[in-house]
Amino acid sequence: MDRALLLLSLMWALNGTVTPQTSTESCPQRLVGHERRRTCPRPCKADQDCGNKRQCLCDGHCGLSCVAPGRTCPWPLPTREDAVARLLSPTPSFSALLELRCKPGFSLPSGLDAAIRRCQGDRQWSGDDPVCTEAGLPDPTASSPTCPLPREVTSTFAIEGDGAVGTAIRYSCLSGADIVGSSENFCQENRTWQYPHPICKKVYCEPPREVAQGYVVAVQKTEYEVGFDIHYLCKKNFRLDGPQKVTCLGDGSWSAAPPYCRARCLIPAERSRVMIDGVKRWPFDITDAMVPHGKNVTFFCKHPRKPCSFRAAQTCWNGELQPPACYLEPTWLQYKLFPHRLVSEIEACDGADEAETF
Repeated sequence: MDRALLLLSLMWALNGTVTPQTSTESCPQRLVGHERRRTCPRPCKADQDCGNKRQCLCDGHCGLSCVAPGRTCPWPLPTREDAVARLLSPTPSFSALLELRCKPGFSLPSGLDAAIRRCQGDRQWSGDDPVCTEAGLPDPTASSPTCPLPREVTSTFAIEGDGAVGTAIRYSCLSGADIVGSSENFCQENRTWQYPHPICKKVYCEPPREVAQGYVVAVQKTEYEVGFDIHYLCKKNFRLDGPQKVTCLGDGSWSAAPPYCRARCLIPAERSRVMIDGVKRWPFDITDAMVPHGKNVTFFCKHPRKPCSFRAAQTCWNGELQPPACYLEPTWLQYKLFPHRLVSEIEACDGADEAETF
């Protein structure tokens, strides 16, 4: 990192967080240092391309991406003997800047005594962890010749080994996919690799299972690419229980299990009012006399010894709603001749009387 980039980074820190970008022209490929990334968030052009909790923001090497701005990077960092880290932003959230300054007697290989790192959308600080060496001593890695690793390799693989001449490295796909080619390579004396770099087998997700009483809203395929979204809808009179959208992940799995479509419940009362959402209603005043899955219905039961009523709630579960054991359906004559004496219409028991019923 040169001095101009360090000064630019400090100006960003003094001016606050990085502002959201609105076009690819205003979103540079690099903001601070070499921002090596294992994975990039979903690309976007505007906030509408992202979910409710994400925004379309400039994420350095990844460009405009769907980022959850409230996410934070690790802080505080582990204590070091050769350097001190401090935040240049109020919080360690997305786009925050971190300064790592070498202690007296130490310096960075670049000759500077400080480095700036940025909090990326993957919740990691940009670049590699800077190493401060004792002043006046050569950097042991600087004088050791190495074989170059192209950016497309370092952005695709986790590399085990430093690539020094006469040593071997091992590759592993960041996505978790299988390697096509040799998983090892050897850096030769002429600083070239013995074998071509391998590639990662493309990862796909298998079609998710069908949902009973529901629909899968997606193009029908035998396999889906990473990042592909599938939406679910339920048929009429059924309610979605679970995620409305799932996404194909980099490891070939879906972001969540498919949901269920749960059936509505018929209210098991005809001649007594019930409580729904805090409102006392006759079942025949409710559409189809049914409530959706997961809805609570409160019934009125008579005190066994006193002329008052108490409440007992039941929950609709996938088409099943049983009345509480204490509930008695009024007869037709009671409903027609003495409507004011129905249990749902009489005075409610006080707290002490209601406690006696349990």
